[in-house]
Amino acid sequence: MFTHVTVGANDIEASRQFYDAALGALGVDPGQGPDPKGRYWWRTPRGAFAVGAPIDGEPACHANGGTIGFAAQTPEMVQAFHDAGVAAGGRAIEDPPGERQGPFGTLVLAYLRDPSGNKICAMHRVG
Repeated sequence: MFTHVTVGANDIEASRQFYDAALGALGVDPGQGPDPKGRYWWRTPRGAFAVGAPIDGEPACHANGGTIGFAAQTPEMVQAFHDAGVAAGGRAIEDPPGERQGPFGTLVLAYLRDPSGNKICAMHRVG
């Protein structure tokens, strides 16, 4: 459904280091860039994710109620995403990483705030 997601950042280098670590734990290659607009891009065969300063020149801010979810191939990758993200300047939020039961079955989830406050998550669908 999505081709790409872009989030704003006030400290591009801190965000690049954070996403290289967190997404690297999910098997994603390091971000490429900066592009002509100063953004870094992480690409997979299924889509792309970018971090950059807002084009309008205003400070970056996070979406209240927004979450960006990244697919994890294994439950261990979810934990690795969490650990790498925290070590690279992210902040753990919500429940600790682990299994959750819900209307969509069993999921393994980990939630973080990136250095600019964006809410992200790694998710592995069990079964």
